Amino acid sequence: MTLIFAHRGAAGTYPENTMISFEAAESFRADGIELDVQLTKDGKVVVIHDETVERTTNGKGAVRNYLYEDLCKLDASYKFGDKVGFCKIPLLEEVLEWIDKTELLLNIELKNNKIPYRGLEEEVITLVRKCNLEDRVIFSSFNHYSMKRCHMMAPDIQTAILYREGLHSPWAYAKKMGATAVHPNYRYLQDAVAELTMESGVEVRPYTINEETLMRKYFDMNISAIITDYPETARMLLPIKK
Repeated sequence: MTLIFAHRGAAGTYPENTMISFEAAESFRADGIELDVQLTKDGKVVVIHDETVERTTNGKGAVRNYLYEDLCKLDASYKFGDKVGFCKIPLLEEVLEWIDKTELLLNIELKNNKIPYRGLEEEVITLVRKCNLEDRVIFSSFNHYSMKRCHMMAPDIQTAILYREGLHSPWAYAKKMGATAVHPNYRYLQDAVAELTMESGVEVRPYTINEETLMRKYFDMNISAIITDYPETARMLLPIKK
């Protein structure tokens, strides 16, 4: 059965990449959560999508120029402040400790395709191992060299290749990179390519599937998983079989 990954948590209805968004996704019975990580000035792995804080917080500047003690004072409630109140940018370690108490899978996207954060792979792998979550974590990135490094450093943790445009023979490319899955932008995913990729043993998890018609289409295809901002809608369309 197709799995449902909550994109930055339940980002359609809660502030993305915050604990309240992740907790909402669990309550909506998502199978897994997708989140993004960057490094602070003092080397802390933090959960935020953009390289800068302007879009999702009340602060300004680049994540890498903040000490975490200052970054965590910013309000990350985004456009949902009236609904949820103050939200801080969480540490990856906090999220991992929470995930450990759930049955959720976790897709960690390393945001090192624009800024090549030195040591990001090592830090993330160390934190995952500390929480003994190797079998429930999937690394992904648009930086495919980073995914190759992750696979070489931690072959027991799954990796996935993210891409926004067409990729020739994605199943062959994924295997060459040591990845077990591809995470394509759905606009560039042909149905036949998805089928061939899954038949070759490589999982296909397109993003970001927010329209009901697309959800139904991929559920009918029995796609490996979808990544969506609206896990509550996806779960309504794909009930858990008892």
